[in-house]
Amino acid sequence: MPSPTQQTSDSPLADAPVVAEVVRGGFVESVHHGVVALTDADGTVDLAMGPVDAPVLPRSSLKPMQAIAMLRAGADLQGELLALASASHSGQQRHLDGARRILAAVGLDESALRNTPDLPLDEDERRAWIRDGAPPTSLGQNCSGKHAGMLAACVAAGWDTATYLDPGHPLQRLVVEVIEEFTGERVEVATVDGCGAPALGVSSAGLARAFGRIAAAEPGTEAGRVAEAIRSHPEFLGGTGRDVTELISAVPGLIAKDGAESVYAVGLADGRGLSVKITDGGERARVVVTTAVLRRAGGDGLGPQAGPTMDALDARAVVRGHGEPVGEVRAVLRGQG
Repeated sequence: MPSPTQQTSDSPLADAPVVAEVVRGGFVESVHHGVVALTDADGTVDLAMGPVDAPVLPRSSLKPMQAIAMLRAGADLQGELLALASASHSGQQRHLDGARRILAAVGLDESALRNTPDLPLDEDERRAWIRDGAPPTSLGQNCSGKHAGMLAACVAAGWDTATYLDPGHPLQRLVVEVIEEFTGERVEVATVDGCGAPALGVSSAGLARAFGRIAAAEPGTEAGRVAEAIRSHPEFLGGTGRDVTELISAVPGLIAKDGAESVYAVGLADGRGLSVKITDGGERARVVVTTAVLRRAGGDGLGPQAGPTMDALDARAVVRGHGEPVGEVRAVLRGQG
């Protein structure tokens, strides 16, 4: 048995390479390790950093695939409400109203939600709730759009609504089928997400592959409908000031979804996919690495507005000293491919 000072880990993530450096005044102060996978339109891996075939928990980055399962079960979700069903929303009023609309359309209200109560993600909204003494609610939690969509799918299919989070529920079995279809691999890890839904594990390569396939899906298919909803209503996928909303808005044809513990998944209209996992779970390097890989992958093909917008996203990672910029968080791309 190892001593307390000789700890070991059997996770392949423990050996992930450095993907970002935190630089202060020209000195590398800290580093972030991670796993990066970029896949071609045919699903093959074009860029690999770290153990891209090892399972990770994509967390909320799986939501577009969960939304595809909702549609296959018969949920009548369109436009911004379909984007909301794929969302980790900020808890702004339009998000709360949208979740209520999804529920009301199938004769339910927010009491049917089984996701973990929480305050909104948006800082202004969260402060307002605290100021007003409002308690955490399932509606205010960032996954309420997804849970409302799941309930709508259950009503459409005639499935029990009280047990929709059970891994053995028909909807959750359908979610696994969709994930395996789009990733091209078996789901080998299953646990519980923060909101109470099953958290399913797939590889970084599989996650990238899935997002490329969704982004390139034929219009009118379930995947094509989800992709179009995300592109057309990115403010419902995230919210005001969210990097995922800004990135989708900037790059024509791109879809994206952020996930807890520092996951990002991106699909490009030509079928390429990208996944990023920062292995310490911290958010600081996630956007920087994602935008750096997108620049490397797409260049001018990402669209005329992509560069300035991604520069603005990178600016969030400025390192400051005495209130002034003195460094940056910068990506380190030394992958094979």
